[in-house]
Amino acid sequence: MSKRALLVVDMQQGLFTDPRHDAAGLLARLDDLAFRLRTKGTPIIFIQHCGPDGDDLHPSQPGHALHQSLAVEASDTIITKACCDAFLETTLADTLAELKIDELIVTGCATDFCVDTTIRSALARGYKTIVPEDGHTTGDRPYLSAEKIIEHHNAVWANFISPVGPAHLTRCERIV
Repeated sequence: MSKRALLVVDMQQGLFTDPRHDAAGLLARLDDLAFRLRTKGTPIIFIQHCGPDGDDLHPSQPGHALHQSLAVEASDTIITKACCDAFLETTLADTLAELKIDELIVTGCATDFCVDTTIRSALARGYKTIVPEDGHTTGDRPYLSAEKIIEHHNAVWANFISPVGPAHLTRCERIV
């Protein structure tokens, strides 16, 4: 039987100063998902990006804080990172091994950067990966709307070739 964890990637104050697709809806869905999973004993792991000096996401800046709309419990784990991949040069792999996790639910901000890179890395490392298609967001880019970026990445992850197959896409409300 699989043991899973919820990863909440980069849901930080500083990443919501610019408009994000369905930000309020996403925050509500992720908070509800984390609450439901906590009641089942599922580990909740917040991934927090640390930017360089002068950046809004630098640990000394208010933007580094996890979004105020998300309930973070004392039992939750917070792992910091400095690049798009939540596994690269972080304690995430060791934490997952210690907890005997083999399945990840990956959510967060930004779809086309840190969420995408973390999903691809998880699949390449052999983690069965669930992606709530309504569990991640990004902003409009000069080349594509946020809605199209999200749609595109959901399609890529659902067809991704990896040692454990593609990511399983579903909706936040369907994850039990």
